[in-house]
Amino acid sequence: MSNMSGQTETKLKTLLRQVPPGFLVDSGWMNRHAISRQSVSGYVKQGWLEPVMTGVYRRPFPSDANPEAVGGWKIPLLSAVWLMQHKFHVGGATSLSLRGHSHYLSFGGEFPLYLYGSDIPRWLSKLRTDADVKNRSNVLFGDGSTGVANADFDLSDDADPELAQSPWRWPMPMSSPERAILEMLDEVPKEESFHKIDVAFESLANLRPRLLTTLLSLCQSVKTKRLFFVFADKHNHAWRQHIDMSSIQFVCLPWPSL
Repeated sequence: MSNMSGQTETKLKTLLRQVPPGFLVDSGWMNRHAISRQSVSGYVKQGWLEPVMTGVYRRPFPSDANPEAVGGWKIPLLSAVWLMQHKFHVGGATSLSLRGHSHYLSFGGEFPLYLYGSDIPRWLSKLRTDADVKNRSNVLFGDGSTGVANADFDLSDDADPELAQSPWRWPMPMSSPERAILEMLDEVPKEESFHKIDVAFESLANLRPRLLTTLLSLCQSVKTKRLFFVFADKHNHAWRQHIDMSSIQFVCLPWPSL
């Protein structure tokens, strides 16, 4: 019995050491750490875990946690990527917003959260948060990760109320502005309007032409590429003249009009 008790205590220490307060784990994480259902049930009864939905548990927030953290979407995303090892990234309009280009997004209602990848956990879109989760595949760039890098959530705000109480400062895989604007263009006209794209382009004066050239050559959507150059020519930022057009392929389709 003492050996069993020692194993249970060790697994509990693993849980408390690796899972920050407020962060989530799922059944797969429990299995990888050899934490049995019986142990999970015991942790729930003792208040060390709280059930969020079937197969998903949260280490409770501290009693003085900011209310914005409790219902926020950032901690569940960081939990999915860094604790549960799911592979996906934040992109499109969401990435542009988090990088300081938020003035063109509509205010009010749920935050539009665009996620890209083939390994987005199903529970994310079912979890009750302050975000409207929109799952997308990576096929726009042939499943490649060019233009995706880890970035902090508080890029434009050092006092993030959702993460302020946590000592864990994990970044999130996120599209660069160069990739994000192409992902956003791919949503026209069903999810994004020409007006929002136009206003977004106004703030994109510092894009990197070499990365843009690479992404445009990888882009699988002719519509997206042609729309990009419509707006790029209209706004005529300095980077426009440095894009290598010879590496970008188009088919013979009429140019879209605004």
